[in-house]
Amino acid sequence: MTWIGRRLRRFEDPALLLGRGSFVADRSSTAAAVKFVRSPVAAGTILGIDIPDGASVFTARDLAGTKPIRPILERPDYRAVGQPLLAVDRVVHTGQAVAVVVGRDQADAEDLAEQVYVDIDPSAAVVDVDAALAEGARQVHAEAPGNVLVEGRMKTPGLDQAFAEAAAVVAITLRSGRQSAAPMEPRGGLAEFDPASGRVTLTASVQMPHMLRTGIADVLGMRETDLRVVAPDVGGGFGQKMSLFPEYAVLVWLARHLRRDVAWIEDRRENFLAASHSRDQVFGVKGAFAADGRLLGIDADLRSNVGAFSCYPVTCGVEPLMAFAELPGPYDFAEYGVRSRGVTTNTCMMAPYRGVSRPMLTLTMERLMDVAARRLGIDPWDIRRRNLIKHFPHKSPTGLVYDPATYLEAMEAAEQRIGLGEFRARQKRLRDEGRYIGLGVSVFSERSGYGTPAFAARKMQIVPGYENVDCTMDPSGYVDVRIGASPHGQGLKTALAQLVADELGISPEHVRVISGDTDATPYGWGTFASRSMVIAGGATKLAATKLADKIRLVAATLLEVEPEAIELADGLARVRQTNRSLAIADAARAAYHQSYKFPAVGAGLRDTALYDPGGTFSNACHVAEVEVDIGTGGVSISRFLVVEDAGVLINPMIVDGQIAGGVAQGIANALYEEVVYDDAGNLLTASFADYLPPTAAEIPEIDIVHMETISPATVTGAKGVGEGGAIGAPAAVLNAISDALSPFGIEALEMPATPDRIRDLLRKAGISPHG
Repeated sequence: MTWIGRRLRRFEDPALLLGRGSFVADRSSTAAAVKFVRSPVAAGTILGIDIPDGASVFTARDLAGTKPIRPILERPDYRAVGQPLLAVDRVVHTGQAVAVVVGRDQADAEDLAEQVYVDIDPSAAVVDVDAALAEGARQVHAEAPGNVLVEGRMKTPGLDQAFAEAAAVVAITLRSGRQSAAPMEPRGGLAEFDPASGRVTLTASVQMPHMLRTGIADVLGMRETDLRVVAPDVGGGFGQKMSLFPEYAVLVWLARHLRRDVAWIEDRRENFLAASHSRDQVFGVKGAFAADGRLLGIDADLRSNVGAFSCYPVTCGVEPLMAFAELPGPYDFAEYGVRSRGVTTNTCMMAPYRGVSRPMLTLTMERLMDVAARRLGIDPWDIRRRNLIKHFPHKSPTGLVYDPATYLEAMEAAEQRIGLGEFRARQKRLRDEGRYIGLGVSVFSERSGYGTPAFAARKMQIVPGYENVDCTMDPSGYVDVRIGASPHGQGLKTALAQLVADELGISPEHVRVISGDTDATPYGWGTFASRSMVIAGGATKLAATKLADKIRLVAATLLEVEPEAIELADGLARVRQTNRSLAIADAARAAYHQSYKFPAVGAGLRDTALYDPGGTFSNACHVAEVEVDIGTGGVSISRFLVVEDAGVLINPMIVDGQIAGGVAQGIANALYEEVVYDDAGNLLTASFADYLPPTAAEIPEIDIVHMETISPATVTGAKGVGEGGAIGAPAAVLNAISDALSPFGIEALEMPATPDRIRDLLRKAGISPHG
């Protein structure tokens, strides 16, 4: 029996479904409560801070011995900006922490925080990315003239000739509204001080516990061994919880300074104000096309609003540099010119959110394909057919090497399943009745599972990527797998148990995966970027393979055969082609209690492995069917199809869940969610009354079809799948809206495509609310 490929129910779920999970807030009831006092303005000089008598309040002056958070890219076009733990003499975004209050409990801390008065002389804020780039714009940071923190440029030698020879040049400008990951559980941390050792244990809702420990130790000037970081159950992360935030460093400082336990539980308004945002981007692209629709070249100007600071450790380059490198997507063309800038403004810091820049860069290429198809009179499916990558390995204009995938095959499978001919007939019939439905297609690649080579190419000073795994079988035959990845809802522990079970010939129920504790796991980089199954899974497979060799050696010695004669299956070490066997648990006990018999194995059964791959590419085709109400501008989605190729599926049920959740977030990006500031930098969407995540009523049934390409780029055969749903969905939805409104010559080029925006497009096209 093999376990890989089975729809095994997740081992993580029963405790959560029965209310037995353990989150930060569950552990914090006896600690003193911490509340941060935050700036009410987006920019200004701090003139003074009035503190109520007897209150336990701390400001930047108290933290004078700490360092700012200052992530580094070692490249000449990068400007490093330090983020103080508490604002020192000026504030640069609404919600920046200025002081911290410690109270007996949450209510006491909030009452005290209300009494702290921060006197700020406000100055004009720079909020919009293009306003920040305008000549004469006020500088957000003195060290960033022109408000550019990072800039990537390149131009292939034949770009100008490609445009000169083009039959058509298609130019479009797209805009993505700013988003919040809006995890179900906001941020929070409990810092517990041990008076005997002087150590602090920080239990926090985070994605990268080892990296958090390193960052906090650096800014506080403490030894890493004096800090333990634990990620308990985490109520959603999606990238927002992978960065080092000042609040966590302040918590550890408070615990050491006060020699007591302190806890901070963020509320939703605070999360919208001060946790990271994402994807406030404007992409202008020009495509050079031959008469037959072949794409000859792209010239792109990509602008990403990265907020007031640079996220640690990946830096503010994460969005603009990803867009720079990966804009070509699944398309085969040679000539490419690009300028991609990360622009600082008086807004909340940007950090990765599911897909990072890929939803926007996919939207850009997919909208370009549809607009070009209409311009050239070519079917939108056919123009993709002529341009998708078909031969592998493929090298993109930016030097990325694509491993085998099924870009064309996935699209053609989607085309057949969706019933394109039947849809067009129905579309024509409904248009005659005054109803407007549309079909949108999106084909994309998802770069995933990349290790240090990819991050080193960005010139990061801190280069993440590899994973270590420690795999141990105890004397009873049960296995502990200790990983540096830090899963928080992805079902990784179940999938890794399936992987180990197949290697060792045991049941997945006999495998325990340990994660999220810097005292109990090897140094690793956490869970983000569709990497865990590829990299942590790869390291787990390698470690389990080595452990299996040791088990075979022990069993062979006891059964007096050669190790090659032993197979591990069904909990037994069997001699091939005989009825002789030994329980694997008995072999394990012998390895510990009769170790002298196995000098080549040593005492016990344990092995480790490191895995650091170059990366792989998943791919998918999304198709959305929508109806647009031209009276209200409302959009409803009636069908959504995903044809995806993520290689070997360790647990298809988990994969389906990842895809469905990603698609829901992609639909949110396309139609609903937007963080909005006014011109003065005041946040206008600080609650779910104004920031609108979709409900189950807005998300259609998602039809998922799997394809499988076995790639040599990954030892498990698995490719990343966690972000794909969010990457492809926005483009499919906006292409469908544009198809629905094509009788009016309307192209949807901004997301979210809210009813107001769609009605504005209809008004500009001369269409009244009644058609």
